[in-house]
Amino acid sequence: MTKITAIRARAIAIPLDTATSLSNRLVKERHYGIVELEGDDGHKGLGFCYAGNAGGRMFVEAVSGLLAPVLIGQDPYRVEGLWQEMYQEALLQGRAGVVMRALSTLDTAMWDRNSRAAALPLYKFLGAVHGESVPAYASGGYFVAGKTPEDLAEEMAGYVKAGFSAVKMKIGKGNLREEEARIAAVRERIGPDVILMLDANNAWSDLPTALRFVRMYEEYDPYYIEEPFSPDDIENHARLSAATAVPIATGEIEAGRWRFRELMEQNAAIILQTDACVCGGISEFRRIAATASSFGITVLPHWFHDLHAHLVAATPNARYVEFFPDDQVLNFRRLVDTQLEVRGGNILLAQRPGLGFNFDAAAVERYALTPWAELKSAG
Repeated sequence: MTKITAIRARAIAIPLDTATSLSNRLVKERHYGIVELEGDDGHKGLGFCYAGNAGGRMFVEAVSGLLAPVLIGQDPYRVEGLWQEMYQEALLQGRAGVVMRALSTLDTAMWDRNSRAAALPLYKFLGAVHGESVPAYASGGYFVAGKTPEDLAEEMAGYVKAGFSAVKMKIGKGNLREEEARIAAVRERIGPDVILMLDANNAWSDLPTALRFVRMYEEYDPYYIEEPFSPDDIENHARLSAATAVPIATGEIEAGRWRFRELMEQNAAIILQTDACVCGGISEFRRIAATASSFGITVLPHWFHDLHAHLVAATPNARYVEFFPDDQVLNFRRLVDTQLEVRGGNILLAQRPGLGFNFDAAAVERYALTPWAELKSAG
């Protein structure tokens, strides 16, 4: 029987080149958690997550002090059983947040290790829907000091020129007049046929305010409006969904199948943005996506295209991968030694085993927040 012999965890901190705003917060630096999981057959798997602007050290402790001891010496192919044992171990420390993200990285690392051992790309190991490529949308349109509506329109038009038929921009930071100037400029530049997605990043706290903005956005034919309210305000998501024909999307920072079931049962969203690095790993992503399928709900996973390209390729009711064309916002790209290839707005699926990339050792050392925390089997 193959056994897990070593688990290493590390926190990474990468400053943004330019401070970048969402609707209600400013991002200057991103923390990531990374893990390596090794079996006694010599095969290794990788896992990773976003740990916020200051949560990297908490991630390392959650892996090395809480969850890794559950896995050492165990059979890495017993993924479902080990997921349950990690979840049970972490009941008191947190069924969401950094602990669930740590669990997600370890679950992902097991799937990656096992698919590498089988010499198969991860999406084929999971059971492929797509064979060569998956559709993607270009994600950007952030708020940056001095960025005008015309600058935003130029950015979105650049993605279309690069071959993307779907693009996403940020909304919710300005007043009604400012917001309309931004979306009007974009729609005019990209034309009526390009899919335009809108991301509010929890911009509003009450339904009347949200409705004022949404009524204006409706005129510009958005594909969906993402995260209009706090993720905990499921009731207002449901009320807004009932009040507009624009699809409501959410779920990027939700964890566990139970919260997603609540979203679906309350008709709070018809697009789920389940993130495997947040929700409980690949194992939990698959459970959530299968449940969504029975509700007739589409999954459009949240960022980390290096992982989610595989999951969209292996999930019948997943439609798009969120793709970041540069490393200015998703600066995790600096840690990856092989970048995905995009052609005509589609991500070409890597045919290398597992996730298809490794961490760039020099970049990891450059941005390391902590040393490697390693746990090995006694034998």
